Amino acid sequence: MDTKLLDILACPVCKGPLVYDKAAQELICKADRLAYPIRDGIPVMLEDEARTLAADEEVQS
Repeated sequence: MDTKLLDILACPVCKGPLVYDKAAQELICKADRLAYPIRDGIPVMLEDEARTLAADEEVQS
């Protein structure tokens, strides 16, 4: 994931910052506990496509 792109992307729900999870290929919003998938190198920034993080799931910084 390009760091410049990551700097300008924001959560479409709360407009907050996102954390890149390289292993899962997801962009994670800690505030909303949503994980947006990255498919073929393209972030899918749609709330309907986001995965809700489990209550016990750790979010790495």
